[in-house]
Amino acid sequence: MQELLSNYAPILIFLGLAIGLGLVLILAAVIVAVRNPDPEKVSAYECGFNAFDDARMKFDVRFYLVSILFIIFDLEIAFLFPWAVALQDISMAAFWSMMAFLAVLTVGFAYEWKKGALEWE
Repeated sequence: MQELLSNYAPILIFLGLAIGLGLVLILAAVIVAVRNPDPEKVSAYECGFNAFDDARMKFDVRFYLVSILFIIFDLEIAFLFPWAVALQDISMAAFWSMMAFLAVLTVGFAYEWKKGALEWE
């Protein structure tokens, strides 16, 4: 039984440290946090319009275009990095399939550019 407990001791120590550090950080945030929010601080700022307006109001399509642009570059990096690391060991089929993938992403980027998603006024 002693050997079993000694095998799990590092896990229990790590778990205790993680819980303790989490509690310390939460308590520090409660103690140190500023508690005088003004209306400007608590206003909606992420979506570009007030959160409690009519659900059928017109929404600028450029927000969607920017999100598509983010997905294009996010996917490109997520697939391009492992491909570049293994570039010496891949076949020609893998090379040309990545070139086709990059071509599709380039067409998407050209579409974004043509629609004016990169120009904010």
